This record gives sequence, C-alpha cells and structure tokens, in this order.
Amino acid sequence: MSSSFRFGHAAGKDWQEAARHCLAQLGGPPASLGFLYATDLLADNLTDILDFFRERTGVPHWVGTVGIGICAAGREYHDEPALAVMLGEFAPDTFQVFSGVKSGNDLGLTNFKCGERGANFAIIHADPRNSEVPDLISGVAGKMESGFVVGGLTSSRGRNLQIADKVIAGGISGALFADDVTIATRLTQGCSPIGPSHVITQAQRNIIVTLDERPALDVMKEDVGAALSRDLNRLGGLIFVGLPVAGTDTGDYLVRNLVGIDPARGLVAIGEVVEQGARLMFCRRDTASATDDMGRMLASMKQGLYTRPRGGVYYSCLGRGANLFGPDSGELKLIASAFDGVPLVGFFCNGEISHNRLYGYTGVLTLFA
Repeated sequence: MSSSFRFGHAAGKDWQEAARHCLAQLGGPPASLGFLYATDLLADNLTDILDFFRERTGVPHWVGTVGIGICAAGREYHDEPALAVMLGEFAPDTFQVFSGVKSGNDLGLTNFKCGERGANFAIIHADPRNSEVPDLISGVAGKMESGFVVGGLTSSRGRNLQIADKVIAGGISGALFADDVTIATRLTQGCSPIGPSHVITQAQRNIIVTLDERPALDVMKEDVGAALSRDLNRLGGLIFVGLPVAGTDTGDYLVRNLVGIDPARGLVAIGEVVEQGARLMFCRRDTASATDDMGRMLASMKQGLYTRPRGGVYYSCLGRGANLFGPDSGELKLIASAFDGVPLVGFFCNGEISHNRLYGYTGVLTLFA
C-alpha cells in the first residue's frame, strides 16, 4: 500500500533555483517512486534535474515528462522555468517503471508486471510525434487487469522528453501498479453538448454529408442557434463535435474540432474520420461549461472515496488552464478546493489519456487513496 505523499513546486530564474525550492518542500520519510514534471523551457536540462533529485532524495525510481505548462495543487506554471515534484512510498512488488514501447512489436516484448504480479493500472506519458501512440495506448490498456491507463502526451516547443528512471524520447513510458494500490480516476470534459445525438447517415472520411438524413450543416445550425448561424465565422474555438464512446456507462465522448464548412453543399468537416451509422453531437466549449463539468467530476470522486487521498496526478489539455479558467490557476484551484491539502502534480498535454484511448480538451484526475 502507498503511504503519505509529499510534493514541491516552484519557478526560478534557472533550473537550479527551481530545484532547490522544490527540494526544500520535500522533507519526510523515505520514498520509492518520484513524479517529476518540468516546463519545456527546462527540457535541455532534464537529465541534470533528474540527477539532482535522485541524488538528494535517494528515491531510486522516477517517471515524468515536460510540458508547455505544468501544475501542482492549486497552482499552474506557464512560460517560465518551473518544476513540480511528488514522492510516494510503494512496496517493491506493487509498482514497476517501464519504457521502450515505440511500436506494436514492443508491446509483446515488454514485461507489464510488478515483480511477479500482473499490473492492474498504469500512469503513462507518450510522444505526440509517434503516429502509433493511439494504438499503443489501447495496447498497454489491454495488458492491464483493470483495462485502465491514464496520462498525457508530452507538450513542448522543443524536445519531447520523458522520464522513466532516465531521460528518454519516443513512444510510451510510465509506471505500472498492482491491484493493492488503490486508485480512483475520473475525466472531465471541456465542452458540453448543446443538442441531441445525431446519426451520421452519409459521410466521406472526415466530411459529414448528412445527419439524420438531412444536410449536416442545416442540423448544426439548428443546434447552435440563430445567432451563431448568422455568422458561421464565430464557430471556431467555440463549437466542437462530440463523438460518443461506445460501451461507456458514464456518457464519455471524444471532442473533435470543426475543420471546415461548405455552405453551398451543406457539408461539415471535422478532425476525425467517421463512418455511416455512427453518432455525434455538437458541443459548446466555454468557461461555464468546463467549470460545471469539473464540479460534477470532483463531486463524483469525493462521493466514491472512503478515505482521504494521499496524493494525485492531473493531466489537462493545453486548451484548458489559463485559456479556459483564467490566468490565476483557476482550474487547479477548483481541484484544490475539493481536495484541500492533497499533494498533486501534473502537466498540460498535447492529448489526454483515460481508460484506453486518447482524448482532447479534457482533464484527467487520478488519486492514490
């Protein structure tokens, strides 16, 4: 079982200053696993940063990555050198760090076990440049006894680096956990449906021709309302498409961008290949919708927990954070208000991972109970 977690987070003029401030916050009993997130401004220094914390904490195993933004309990860091570190103690046979999964062939060669025990759950980081990542996520989830993985795709304006006991690049890496490590996880959407679910009755790859046997654009105009229909240029960044996830009992859906509209032919193009017979709904992305859904997610997690969480990780879309909740760490303050004092670290992703698939515009909260 995991014991109490501790964490530190700080910005600085350079990595050394940020690391010293984090280290000063990390006092406590021994730990066996560390989570380390650095803003992408420190990507070139990631090996030195990892060596610094490994030597000074004595923690042998580490996972993490870089992000254009990183976060901790109640705080976000963007566009400045910053670090977020969390340490936890796990029994030796209850977790395992893994790496080297860059292709489908690697799935069969990787030991997805915690000692001699099967892995129940995984926290993973992935390279957005690897075109096989969506299939690799599903493949790793299929190796878990629970079928669940969570995590995010590295975001960086420079090097896309991960940490899995050393600094690496490419594919998927992370930490596996056995079933006696109690974990609770939920996903919150950045959008809310604004109309009913529609059947795609004709489509060509990512171009939707008809919905419910009617021109797709006509259906979309009805759902978005008269004001937006009169000025379709306002739809970008506000209206999205939600693709319901088959087999889920929680109403999950994948959010995809609108990428084109043809008013003359009534066509709508989206950022996903779709098939006839599938369903979709139009969604609105704004602060109120995201805040309401975050509130529902946090309430659901609190209701389902029987003990106070010992620590957690949070992975959020780059399009959320300050862009959606304001510049004063509003998104992370919502989590902190629900789980006050619980150590938490994470980063802002190029895509969020939950269950067995890749999402967008979401936040994925995972707590160790």
